[in-house]
Amino acid sequence: MTQFPEGNAIVYCQGAFNTTNGKTAHGLVRRTRRYRILSVVDSKYAGHDAGQVLDGKPANIPIFPDIHTAIKVAQSTTHPATHLVIGLAPDGGRLNENARQDVIQAIQAGLNIDCGLHDFLTEDPEMSQLAAQHQVQLRDIRKPPDRKYLHFFSGKIEQVKALKIAMLGTDSAIGKRTTAWILTDAFNAAGIQTEMVGTGQTAWMQGARYSLILDSLVNDFLSGEIEHAVWSAWDEQKPKVIIIEGQGSLMNPAYPGGYEILAAGRPDIVILQHAPARVEYDGFPGYKIHTLAQQIQAVEMISGKPVVAITINHENLTLAEVQSACRKIEYENGKPAVDVLLEGGEKLVTFLKKYLR
Repeated sequence: MTQFPEGNAIVYCQGAFNTTNGKTAHGLVRRTRRYRILSVVDSKYAGHDAGQVLDGKPANIPIFPDIHTAIKVAQSTTHPATHLVIGLAPDGGRLNENARQDVIQAIQAGLNIDCGLHDFLTEDPEMSQLAAQHQVQLRDIRKPPDRKYLHFFSGKIEQVKALKIAMLGTDSAIGKRTTAWILTDAFNAAGIQTEMVGTGQTAWMQGARYSLILDSLVNDFLSGEIEHAVWSAWDEQKPKVIIIEGQGSLMNPAYPGGYEILAAGRPDIVILQHAPARVEYDGFPGYKIHTLAQQIQAVEMISGKPVVAITINHENLTLAEVQSACRKIEYENGKPAVDVLLEGGEKLVTFLKKYLR
């Protein structure tokens, strides 16, 4: 098993921190076992603490205007930088030219590069040559695995006796992974052994013990890989609860996701993450988000399992508005609504205990 941390990382998020296109960086600032996070690069928030910007709580992770400054500061500490981790998550997963030049600068400075985008650095002739020259490693986290290692759906999911919770959402980049981690921590703190199955590159970068990168897989093996990850978590750890991180949303025009998790993960219950202030699907003006009631109905119709709670993304809401939104959701949909990023996961875990077998 990999020994963590693997190295000391600068997170590259130029121009995207504190936006939905910076969600990978956000996840790494909030938690990761894979790296020791030294700093974030984004000139817009240079001089600020990354945790303070995101959650109003210092994380002791400074933000620098450029890679050169971040490397220079790290060199003066007991933890010089060893990695540059791409914290960008733009639509389509492409690396723009400015970012590409910054990555080249990091390679020339002797940093290993971990990238979760669809542009594979290992297939870029210039970067590959420079990496060899400077003896650094390029890792493309989203590069499809060799088919000989992939699993086809077998039905072994039925052996899993843990309570399986699908953490889905009404949109992409809405906080599903963050909420899944918070609930995993809260269950474990309550003495209920819980594992999270990560399904994206950020969860892998955070060091999720059981994970796959769903959108890098050949479609025929999607269900089998989901099943295998959930089954492996059960077979090896025997947890009481397994939380499966969702991707996209059922009716998102660019990132339709959740069908495979419902079909192959066979969850017992579903939690739905929702941003009450969002009107249109993230990054797609003119594509109005389906109502929460419609999305609940769709999930329950497809899975035959209940959506038991709504978790809130409080973007663009005041504290009073969050409380009002929760009350409104509970009244209209008859389900508890909680903002776990603000309140923690204990209240929701107490509610969910009744679903344990």
